[in-house]
Amino acid sequence: MLNSKSRSETKELLDNDFIPKLDLYQNLKELNFINTWLGGHNVTLKGFNQFNFEKGKTYTIIDIGCGGGDNLIILAKWARKNGLTFKLIGVDLKEDCITYAIQQCEYYKEISFVNSDYRDLPNLNIEFDIALACLFTHHLNSIEISNLLKWCNANAKLGFIINDLHRHFLAYHSIAWLTAIFSKSYLVKNDAKLSVARGFVKADWEQILLQINTSKQNVNVKWAWAFRWLVIGKCDL
Repeated sequence: MLNSKSRSETKELLDNDFIPKLDLYQNLKELNFINTWLGGHNVTLKGFNQFNFEKGKTYTIIDIGCGGGDNLIILAKWARKNGLTFKLIGVDLKEDCITYAIQQCEYYKEISFVNSDYRDLPNLNIEFDIALACLFTHHLNSIEISNLLKWCNANAKLGFIINDLHRHFLAYHSIAWLTAIFSKSYLVKNDAKLSVARGFVKADWEQILLQINTSKQNVNVKWAWAFRWLVIGKCDL
């Protein structure tokens, strides 16, 4: 059920340690479809448009919790279209996600993957300019999100972009209805509405930002269609 006052603490099926491979693949396929047709990818690109990239310079972008790699493909196409050079790295704990993503990104040589916890990237000597977390933070509790933002502030050269869900009754009931009718994935049918229930209102983000050591002037929280929050953090240069 949706609670307008607080985030749901019920874990999604996608957070289970073991998910049959074909079930996971169907879930990833449908999530890409949802992100494409309900505007999720456009929200991510809005975030990247807030940064001033120079042509002729290479920028390393990490996608935390990259799933099936669809965000990275969108970014690769966007960078090519705008004459930019991106080195794109997908990071995910699930080995099956990495396997699927590698297949999907076969024709994008600028994309690579790391099967790892994002916090281990410095130990792997991976440096980056921007950290992207798309539909990742709603899987975390508030303390874990605060730690993620602190980690991004400590390691990202330019900043971070978070694209996640707005906890709203229209979003909850709309996605429940759409997935009940059109989805072939039991994971999506269960998790889509639960993801919204685990999503955020603006006050949630304001409370989280109070817990991290950064100036609020350098972190901007914007609402975006359809029922998304775009959180952009820019590092002091």
